[in-house]
Amino acid sequence: MEWDITIHNHGARIDAMSGDSLHGRTLKDGYIRGCGLEFGNLGELCTADPLFAHAYGLTKHRTAVTDNNLRNLFLLIKFHLPRLPRGHIAEFGSYRGGSAIFMAIVAHELWPGTKVYAFGSFAGMLQADARRDAHKAGDFGETSEEEIRIFAEKSGVGNLELVKGMFDESIPRALPSIGRLRLSHIDCDLYDGVVASYEGSKTKMVPGGYIVFDDPLVSSCLGAFEAIESLVIRRDGLYAEQVFPHLVYRTPAAP
Repeated sequence: MEWDITIHNHGARIDAMSGDSLHGRTLKDGYIRGCGLEFGNLGELCTADPLFAHAYGLTKHRTAVTDNNLRNLFLLIKFHLPRLPRGHIAEFGSYRGGSAIFMAIVAHELWPGTKVYAFGSFAGMLQADARRDAHKAGDFGETSEEEIRIFAEKSGVGNLELVKGMFDESIPRALPSIGRLRLSHIDCDLYDGVVASYEGSKTKMVPGGYIVFDDPLVSSCLGAFEAIESLVIRRDGLYAEQVFPHLVYRTPAAP
């Protein structure tokens, strides 16, 4: 399938941009993905792709992740992960497993041997910081680890690993044994969840790996954005490669 990307009113300037790295990210890539989805035909191209259509058709009713966010994950896995050293994918905050299964289907087809590790309580939100977070314990509780596992097996998904538990326990327990990560999808609405996910996964990322935040630009997730302000921006000094539909950061390359 040919990907003839058009971006209305923005394409000429983006086409003229250099693909060189600036502050550890490739802005041209971020602009093409973001502007292509917001102002161009990338959404249509994703919809027409047979692999996207298959994965989306199986999982669209199992996720709170928006269509454009799923498209962006698809673009990252299809076009950008191949540029990186080999590694797996981790998701933090898996709800009913929809986006994790979506990524597992895509990754298995394109890059066999890639696993998706889905971290979650699979019982809804268990705690929240009322000073920061609009969500509360019990939100997104319509989920079951066993039901997700059965659905994945029936759908022929064999490269998904569910990691159940509170993040402060499951992340240090599981992450050391899973190898390097090329993509970390942090889908946590809460301050503490974003902190634990970012702190845990960043040490496992390959140089230049993608850290994708699903929620911080959502109006009900100021706690999630505060975690990014405090840790990713102020403390670690990272610059975003993409701001629509996700906030996307890159882990620093080795000196």
